[in-house]
Amino acid sequence: MTLHGADGAGGADALLTVLELLARQAPPAHFDTLLAEARTAGLPDTELARLERAVALADEVREGRERDAREQDARREAGIAALTDTARDLTFSYDLDSLLRVITRRARRLLGLDLAYVTLRGPHGACYVHTTEGSRAGHGTEGPRLAPGLRIAEGYGLGGAVQAHGEPVWTADYLADERFAPSGSLDAGVHAPAFDEDAEAALRGEDLHAIMAAPLRSGDTVIGALHGADRRVRDHTAEEIGLLAALADLAALAVEKAGLLDRTRAEVSELERDSSRVRTSLTRMRHVSEAHGRIMNLVLSGGDLCNVAKAAADALDATVMIRDQGGRLLATAGDIPGFDEEAVAKASLDAHARRRPVLADDDTWVAPVLAGSEDLGGLVIRAAGGLTGEDERLLELAAQSVAFLLLMRRSTAVAEGPVRDELLDDLIADPPHAPQQMAQRARRLGVDLRKPHVLVLARPEGGEQGRAVVWASSYAYRLTGLKTVQGGCIVLLLPGIDASAAAKAVAAELSPLLGHPVSVAAAGPGWSPDGVARMYQEAGRCLDAMSALGGTGSAASVQDLGFLGLLLSDDNDVDGFVEAAIGPVLDYDAERFTDLTHTLEAYFASGGSPTNAAEALHVHPNTVSRRLERIGELLGPEWQKPGQVLEVQLALRLQRTREVLARGRATADPTRQLPGPPERGN
Repeated sequence: MTLHGADGAGGADALLTVLELLARQAPPAHFDTLLAEARTAGLPDTELARLERAVALADEVREGRERDAREQDARREAGIAALTDTARDLTFSYDLDSLLRVITRRARRLLGLDLAYVTLRGPHGACYVHTTEGSRAGHGTEGPRLAPGLRIAEGYGLGGAVQAHGEPVWTADYLADERFAPSGSLDAGVHAPAFDEDAEAALRGEDLHAIMAAPLRSGDTVIGALHGADRRVRDHTAEEIGLLAALADLAALAVEKAGLLDRTRAEVSELERDSSRVRTSLTRMRHVSEAHGRIMNLVLSGGDLCNVAKAAADALDATVMIRDQGGRLLATAGDIPGFDEEAVAKASLDAHARRRPVLADDDTWVAPVLAGSEDLGGLVIRAAGGLTGEDERLLELAAQSVAFLLLMRRSTAVAEGPVRDELLDDLIADPPHAPQQMAQRARRLGVDLRKPHVLVLARPEGGEQGRAVVWASSYAYRLTGLKTVQGGCIVLLLPGIDASAAAKAVAAELSPLLGHPVSVAAAGPGWSPDGVARMYQEAGRCLDAMSALGGTGSAASVQDLGFLGLLLSDDNDVDGFVEAAIGPVLDYDAERFTDLTHTLEAYFASGGSPTNAAEALHVHPNTVSRRLERIGELLGPEWQKPGQVLEVQLALRLQRTREVLARGRATADPTRQLPGPPERGN
């Protein structure tokens, strides 16, 4: 540091030494030593003054350098602290919006930016603005705004360059930078920027000039960009670019974390829903098991179909009907308004074909009652709230329980069959057994012969009796009756007063079961054990008459055969025959004091001529015509057809004979008063 001479050359050497010391960042003591040596060497005053001024300027440069270093260190520390704080924030349970707002806010504050925003890549390549900090949006400006939701075309602007290169990109003045014009190129055509009119208008609306962008990476994929912008033209330092890139990396982590959290929440929600469904399913399965247990307990304890129907209705919160294979109602729990028989019949066929419940209409279900391949009937339910999968399973189980109960009844009937058959055999035996003994035996089997009952004979015309006999045992047991087989015919003694209806019911159920016609005849009713044999004989004669008349495969009672029934009946129920044939006419004459009966007799006596009948009655022909019209109203429109005409004429003769006999008894007994003749009228 020695100065050579005290002339101008020495002064120049001293100034050069000051520059060397400044370049080496020498400590202040070296500058003080240089000044001391200059004074000792006798440097001229002008040169010494220049040296002192140079040392002073060197001190200012050194202090400025130290101040810049301290500021740079402070910024670096602040950046590191911000990155640390941001990384720590990522560990909290913020959503994506909150995390990106934190990052843009810190980027703007640390880098002294006017605006910071994040763009994310959409599913089809285009980007959209997700978060902004420092935007003028909403301050009365016109046109598109750089605000969340703004869509940016793929490849547009700095974001497009970042997407293409995967590296930070910056410009001192975006609006004047030809690289980002639609015809520009960042690096010899590798990236030809796209143009987005809305995005361009938004950037101009914000009056942005200096812009830098750093990529958000997920692995090797760029998923977006972090932008920092100023409304003035300026250059960006490497330190600023690096800090923005570090914040962009943290933003990418935030996006990945948010995506992971969203997927985790979705998985947790799905697990919760699955758990809820499992709990609900377990609850329903427990309900199904308990309900099925209650229904089976009813079946095993001897409960009837009505109790089973009620238990199933309570379990399903629905109305339940139990029907046999012919569609007849066996038991019900509640009413089904607007019952569509056609839809239910079609659904019943589908249910038996598929062997599972079938929906007949909006809220009516049909479940098949099956025993192997045998159709035992069906369950029809009306559930206003619909059925769940567990409800359908419970419906199937209820149908199985009903099938089990019907099979149990059939088994019971078959087991008791010999005893019950023997009782009915004894009731129709000739000569008959003691009535009192028969009544006691019947009561032990649950049959009350003091109540009205009818006897039905069924003859399968296909020669197959096995299935018919099994069915008859179950049918008689179900209706609290008796059954036996005599002469190739099934004999049923059933409670009731309508023999004709009983015959039709047996035919309607047995014929479809066997798949071929069944001839059915019935007689009755009877009210005592000693009348069963008589009804059996009448039903047999009725069945023979049906065969002789070509009525094979039909169903009828003695009463249905008209005057033939009168001839076939043991008790010759003349009163019943007359009442059935001309009862309405007799009642009309008695109530209105008319003479329709006499008009009928004259009409038939004249060969069906109203004119001749009018002459015989001494009335006008129109009067006879009006009376005949009234008779048609009373007896029905077919009263003049050959079959009914014969019965009407026979009934008139029987009625006239009864009147003659009554007069004869009155003559023999003078104390008996005869009723006066009825007045004739219209």
